[in-house]
Amino acid sequence: MKKIFIFTGLVALMPVFVTSGSVLNLVVMILYATLLGQAWNILAGFGGQFSFGHAVFFGTGAYASAVLQAKFGWNAWAALPAAIALGAAAGAFIGALSFRYGLRGSYFALVTLAFAEVFRVLANNVPFTGMGVGLMLKLEPGARNFQLERAGFLYVILAFVVIALLISHWLKHSRYGAWLQAVRDNEAAASALGVNVFRVKLGAIMLSAALMAAGGVFYVQYFQYIDPSIAYGPAVSIEALLGPIVGGLGSVWGPVLGALVLNLLGETTRGLVENAPGVNLIVYGVVLVAMISFLPRGLAGTLRGLKR
Repeated sequence: MKKIFIFTGLVALMPVFVTSGSVLNLVVMILYATLLGQAWNILAGFGGQFSFGHAVFFGTGAYASAVLQAKFGWNAWAALPAAIALGAAAGAFIGALSFRYGLRGSYFALVTLAFAEVFRVLANNVPFTGMGVGLMLKLEPGARNFQLERAGFLYVILAFVVIALLISHWLKHSRYGAWLQAVRDNEAAASALGVNVFRVKLGAIMLSAALMAAGGVFYVQYFQYIDPSIAYGPAVSIEALLGPIVGGLGSVWGPVLGALVLNLLGETTRGLVENAPGVNLIVYGVVLVAMISFLPRGLAGTLRGLKR
């Protein structure tokens, strides 16, 4: 818990000492990637339920916020809890449908991927989502957006990340977290010991979906635009799972380390080969494969091993 407060204080002080907009934007994007990674880590790292379609929760939160603002005139701050609740409801629906029929492993991963694709197709064809054109929020004075400077957005995403860190810390030290990790290790054994496997997994996917929806709301407010390929495309799901895998699954700080390393790696490779478009992606991919191959426990697991 002490580390979370130190982390919060250090990041919160950054706008006081850093005036560069590009640096603050990089910090915002690292925190944004951390939030997505923490959301995925709750379900996959702590619960062992790997998802390939977490974009379905991200997109639900993003579109809920955008539609409530653009079509119904809601204030962004009022739309925030409603969008998060809708994301959690989507998680409850997909989780109840999947876990009730015993889907897990690759079957559960493919089901989430299928739902993300179904939602993408629906968003492409339903008029109130803007169809393939997407939705753009108004920027003029008086528009009901967050209306924040870059430092303000940093504090908003930091608040989301701190909530996610506190949830992960709670999962590490609570009875529910112990049940969830028992389900991850052996569902049959956990059930034999009296753990309600269905409820435990359903709670985990709802927590994960709510945080992912919060990430979607933040994306809409920060970039003022959303379309079906952004909301429900594979890029969001990949970004959510890469951080925890690189940083360390099932750990509190793994997604933070993963997001930090991946974003810095992306910026570095982009800067080194800026005159050769596409080469930065090749370098990025090679380094990423090497990290996953030689650090299978992630950065957090490797650091714990070195400490011992």
